[in-house]
Amino acid sequence: MTKIGMLRLSLIASTVLGVTSVAFTQQADMSFFISSVGKGNGADLGGLAGADAHCQALAKAAGSPSSNWAAYLSTTEPGGNAGVNARDRIGKGPWKNSKGVVIAKSVDDLHSASVNINKQTALTEKGEVVGGSGDPVNVHDILTGSDPQGQYSTAGGETTCGNWTKSSDGSAIVGHHDRTGLMKETRHMTSWNSSHGSRGCSQDQLKASGGAGLIYCFRTD
Repeated sequence: MTKIGMLRLSLIASTVLGVTSVAFTQQADMSFFISSVGKGNGADLGGLAGADAHCQALAKAAGSPSSNWAAYLSTTEPGGNAGVNARDRIGKGPWKNSKGVVIAKSVDDLHSASVNINKQTALTEKGEVVGGSGDPVNVHDILTGSDPQGQYSTAGGETTCGNWTKSSDGSAIVGHHDRTGLMKETRHMTSWNSSHGSRGCSQDQLKASGGAGLIYCFRTD
C-alpha cells in the first residue's frame, strides 16, 4: 500500500473513532429518554419496580454508566389515599437527552411552560426520534398516570391501569411527547405529560389511541 493510501485509511479510522467517542460520551451523559420499546404487555409494566427496571435495562444497553433510573409514573391508592407522584421519583435534574440537549434544569422547570420537551428533543435512549402525530406510525401517547404538575391524578376513574399492572380493560393518563393533538391543539393535547386517558390497557388498545406502552425515563443521580 502506498503512503497516500495508508494516510487515507488512518484519516478514516480517526474519523470513525472520533464519532464513536462523541456518541459514547453523549450516551454516558444522558439523563432522560423515552423508552424505545414498551414491555410488550400494554400498560402492565410490572408496577413501578418493573417500569424502573425497564428504564435501567435500556439505559445500560445504550451505554449509560448509571443504574439509577426511574420511570416517570404516578400511582393511586384506593379510598382516596395519597398516591405516588411521578415528579417525586426522578431526582432533581438537570436532565439531558442522548444528544446532550437539556430538556429541563429542575423539577419545577420540567413542569413549567419553558420545558424543552418536544418531538425533536424527546429522543429514545438510542438517540432516535419517536413517531408522532402525522407520521406513518404515531406512538406519541407516553404513559404517565399524572396530572400536569406530575402528581397522581384526582380526576376520578382509573388513571394508571391498576398502578401499571393491567393489560386489559381500564385506562391510564398519557402525555404527548410531540406536544401535538390529532384533531385540535388544546392545552391538554399539547401537554407532554397529561393529555388524555387511554382507551384501555392492552397493547392493542394503547395502539388504537396512538400509543405503544412507551414511558419517560429519568436518571435520578
